[in-house]
Amino acid sequence: MEPVNLFDLASKQAEWLAVRQTAVAGNIANANTPGYLANDVEPFEKVLDRTAVTLASTQAGHLGSAGANGGFAVKPIDYDGPPMPSKNTVVLENELMKAGEVRRSFELNTAIVKAFHTMMTMATKG
Repeated sequence: MEPVNLFDLASKQAEWLAVRQTAVAGNIANANTPGYLANDVEPFEKVLDRTAVTLASTQAGHLGSAGANGGFAVKPIDYDGPPMPSKNTVVLENELMKAGEVRRSFELNTAIVKAFHTMMTMATKG
């Protein structure tokens, strides 16, 4: 049986969410660090746009294709607010909102995988 791409997609999103959660936690931890620049991960949509569909070689004579880069870019956030005396760009309210978004996204991801797993189990059991 061929693997279903939904599980791969959910796994990739879970990895992305873990990286974003780490970036947000680092921002919150360094909220009082002078000169700290807040970081965030590129949107998941951009990661999906970069990910190409790859062909699988099942025979030695088949043409292959190069795999896509699956890394996630963590970059400083463009800060457009008033300058802080400490030159720190962390806005705690924004970071806490991002932490809530990450939590909700993890919960949604888990619920979708659970529902799909249940459907696959019911289909295979008959």
